[in-house]
Amino acid sequence: MSDYTYQLLAIILYLIAMIAIGLYAYKRTTNLDDYMLGGRNLNATVSALSAGASDMSQWLLMGLPGAIYLSGLVEGWIAIGLLLGAWLNWIFVAPRLRVYTQVSNNSITIPSFFDNRLKDNSKVLRIVSGIIILVYFTFYVSSGMVAGGVFFESSFGYNYHTGLLVVAGVTIVYTFIGGFLAVSFTDVVQGTMMFLALVLVPIFGVFLTGGIGDTISTIQEFDPTLLSFFATATATGVISSLAWGLGYFGQPHIIVRFMAIQSVKETKKARRIGIGWMFLSLVGAAATALVGVAYFQQNPDITLTNHEAVFIQLGQIIFHPFIAGIMLAAVLAAIMSTVSSQLIVTSSALVEDIYKAVFKSDASDKQLVNLGRLAVLFVSAIAMIFAWQQNDTILDLVSFAWAGFGASFGPIILLTLYWRKITGIGAMWGMIVGAVTVFVWGTSKLSKYLYEIVPGFLLCLLVAVVVSLLTYKRNEAVEHEFNETLEIIKREK
Repeated sequence: MSDYTYQLLAIILYLIAMIAIGLYAYKRTTNLDDYMLGGRNLNATVSALSAGASDMSQWLLMGLPGAIYLSGLVEGWIAIGLLLGAWLNWIFVAPRLRVYTQVSNNSITIPSFFDNRLKDNSKVLRIVSGIIILVYFTFYVSSGMVAGGVFFESSFGYNYHTGLLVVAGVTIVYTFIGGFLAVSFTDVVQGTMMFLALVLVPIFGVFLTGGIGDTISTIQEFDPTLLSFFATATATGVISSLAWGLGYFGQPHIIVRFMAIQSVKETKKARRIGIGWMFLSLVGAAATALVGVAYFQQNPDITLTNHEAVFIQLGQIIFHPFIAGIMLAAVLAAIMSTVSSQLIVTSSALVEDIYKAVFKSDASDKQLVNLGRLAVLFVSAIAMIFAWQQNDTILDLVSFAWAGFGASFGPIILLTLYWRKITGIGAMWGMIVGAVTVFVWGTSKLSKYLYEIVPGFLLCLLVAVVVSLLTYKRNEAVEHEFNETLEIIKREK
């Protein structure tokens, strides 16, 4: 069997396994709550790995190693910011959001939580937040599809569009049939594959480059600044990179896992598992990039086809073709885990937050689940149109969408969980200002100097607080739910 056949076999087996998990989840999905939130019954391990896998995406195996390969550890400030942000998210958001979303009319989406928490009877807030999810997740899903095309192009020499269609097709199938449970269960498998791949590639790669000492000396001879966090850093650059951590508070596809976990007690265990997984995976991604620099410097006759494919090419060089195929499948896992998570959240926004809010539908659960599946197809089609022309790097697409959610939803999530006086009007205008700021700043030359999430987050927070103070009126239902949430958290910790 040729190397190509071994690797393709591993990929095919992986894709079949994902569809099989989707079919298994389909049998456990009976209503809209199951399809969108898994019945709020995820254990700590599933919640942690699902949050991590849906969070890190192709950025972890392609975007980050590619950035560090080109620019060195100065790009590692992003990883540090993300690690801190994820840790704070598990501490401050996870317990309260799990309880509050259930106390507040059993909210199963972020927009419905805003609506129920703030008693916004007009439904405008719910519709606005649903539209923001639609717009920014279309960019985010598109980035995953771009990564799928790049993956097959780099690994097998396939046409970019063929790769895009294969990745999109399989992801759509298991998300379409199995919903949130399929996404969560596949995330566990995918998160495990990503972790093992990122640990094994740099460990075995160091043996090819002559050990840790030779690896470091080779990099120093080529460009010593690659090993420094500060040599080429600027103050605004470091702030921009660390600011990625702010994005966690507002990522619907991540924080929805907090809503689905079994109990507040489980969030502690999930935090330890999730942050441990994340730390080791980020270290592995950075190490992969540095080993790649040393290897390709020591072997100038071997050309790296694409800096974002450094993990892929090293895996093919280091391991037996079938094992290399599993490593390649880990890249697919990173891509598909995030795309599927985003599709299910976007589907829920269309059905639960826009369709039901606008039409006040009394449709049955079966009809709503079917509408959710149609929404998955609709969003996928739009994202594929955006991804058809590969005109942005993966990191560019991800950073824009990440900033959009972080700036428009992040401050509002924190305020709804910790401040009694936030109002529906304050939340709505804060979200709009945050989303528009990211779009305007991110598409201007200003983005070269400061990551758009910083001004977007600060302006959203400022506007939400000021408008809320101007429009606040005490609401006994809000006060009751806020107090009940605090009591439950205190009792369950």
